[in-house]
Order: sequence, then structure tokens, then C-alpha cells
Amino acid sequence: MKTSSIGAICGMILGAVALSSSVFAEQRSAAACTAEWRANKAANQAAGITERAYVAACRTGAAQATKPGAAAPDPRAAAPTSSIPAKPAPTRRAATPTGADEFSTEAEAKAHCPGNTVVWANTKSKIYHFRGHKTYGNTKAGAYMCEKETAAAGIRAAKNEKHP
Repeated sequence: MKTSSIGAICGMILGAVALSSSVFAEQRSAAACTAEWRANKAANQAAGITERAYVAACRTGAAQATKPGAAAPDPRAAAPTSSIPAKPAPTRRAATPTGADEFSTEAEAKAHCPGNTVVWANTKSKIYHFRGHKTYGNTKAGAYMCEKETAAAGIRAAKNEKHP
């Protein structure tokens, strides 16, 4: 009787360990998911995906399908139980640009100057940032601008960034 009880307990423990290791293998760290979201920030914001929602879906394996060119997510991964509402991502920048060559969206700026680099101009500090920098599109006061038009507005490039 003792031998069969011990065998049953060992079997349950091994089953629990095998199940838990497969669950942990599919989960990703929050830091990795956050870095992935930030690397594709403009596209995620255009799609209305917030960083918090992306990280939550990424940790379960569901966010892999949102990356361009990514393979389909593992069907064994847990599917999110609630849908992510399609609402615009919150921003900290001014709602309406004040200058003639300032735009509220990156797409508007690209349409205005298709052959030039679009930058984020911090209108308060008079410094502009290139795409990929942490403050690109994330300052309290600013607008998207064509790089060639920044000098006329008295805005200079950040000293710690290289031109892409």
C-alpha cells in the first residue's frame, strides 16, 4: 500500500513539473515584450495598441502575430479572454502644432516632405530627435517636422544622436 501511494504521489509531482515547465517556456519577460513594443512603437500606435495591452498579450504569446513578418503564434499558447479595444494610444504631446510646418502625426509630415527625414521637434527646448530615440514623439510640447524645415524654425538636432 505504501509503495503504490508513493508511486502515485511521484507521478503527480512529475506531471505537475512537466506541465509547469511548458507553461513557463511559452511566457516571455515583461522587459522583452516592452522592448519589442518600443522597437515597433509607431506601427503599434497607428494600430491603436497600447504598450500595456501589447505586453499583456506578448507575455501569453498572442502578440507575435502583430509583428510584421512574424510567424503565427503557437496554438498551444493561451488566448486572451478579452478583446483589446481599438482606441488611440495616449500621448503626452500638444494636441495641435503651432507652426506652419509642424504636424500632429508622422504620416502628415511624411506626406508634406516625402524625400526628407521626418523628425520630432520639441518646441519648448528647440531640439529635434530622430525616429528610434526614446523621446521621438514623447515630449510634452512638440510636433513632427521635416528636417529641412527645422532650421527656419530655430530648432537644432540633438547633440547625442546620429542622423539615420
